[in-house]
Amino acid sequence: MERFVEVAPGIRLWAQEHGAFDAPALLLVMGAQASGLGWPDELVELLAARHRVIRYDHRDTGRSTWAFDERPYPLTALAEDAVAVLDAFGVERAHVVGMSLGGMLAQLLIADHPERLLSATLFGTRALSSVPYTAPDGAGVPPEQLPGVAPALLELWARPVEDHGPEAELERRVEHWRALGGGVIPFDVDRARALERRIIEHTGHHRAGSAHARADYSGMDRTEQLARTLVPALVVSALAEPVFPPPHSEHLAQAIRGARLVEIPGMGHALPREVHAPLAAAILEHTGRD
Repeated sequence: MERFVEVAPGIRLWAQEHGAFDAPALLLVMGAQASGLGWPDELVELLAARHRVIRYDHRDTGRSTWAFDERPYPLTALAEDAVAVLDAFGVERAHVVGMSLGGMLAQLLIADHPERLLSATLFGTRALSSVPYTAPDGAGVPPEQLPGVAPALLELWARPVEDHGPEAELERRVEHWRALGGGVIPFDVDRARALERRIIEHTGHHRAGSAHARADYSGMDRTEQLARTLVPALVVSALAEPVFPPPHSEHLAQAIRGARLVEIPGMGHALPREVHAPLAAAILEHTGRD
């Protein structure tokens, strides 16, 4: 079922649910400038076997309202949008799964709205914490000294994004996913192209979004709240991750009180078919814990 959720006057978010209405709710929170359709249908169906799965388009993505230039917002507002989506679906408490920026938003939910969460699963993201990373040798590493984005991705991001039509934009997105994949799992170009073509059709235009890159990132540190949370958290480690490479996932698991860490071999900053089963299994094992 699809619906629109009004999160502020004149701001609507597209949302969709799968699975049994009376199953425990599971909210999927995508990354920056990514439509909720970025969660592959196959993965959604695996999760919907045991959950009422809700995915949605952030502001300035997909079929949701695009109005950042007229009404700019801080990134923290996107976490409040997630709460508004739960409210609109009548969900008091939910399991939350966040990828990339969605993983940061999930941390904001852990810190600011713990009463709304049954659990949280995070991957492809960094800790919203100033606690140093404790390396295997016991050394403390400040978060700002952890490895950065892969050079190939930085070079790709530095290129100006120009509108040369829908097909050119489609190919730009496909190459972006190739770089995000991390290079271990073979890249399925046809599958990536089909997904992005579907997202363009879903959105109704092919314009590249930039709102989340321009939004205010301040006020996101949640060091103390994450260190004392009671929300059960799972961190998925991806050794081929090119945006937040190891040991970011280990640092995140250290920063969140009681967090568990699980590794999915070959996984990068993307959701190819090969990771659907192991990722779903890890999420369902986590959400099924008492």
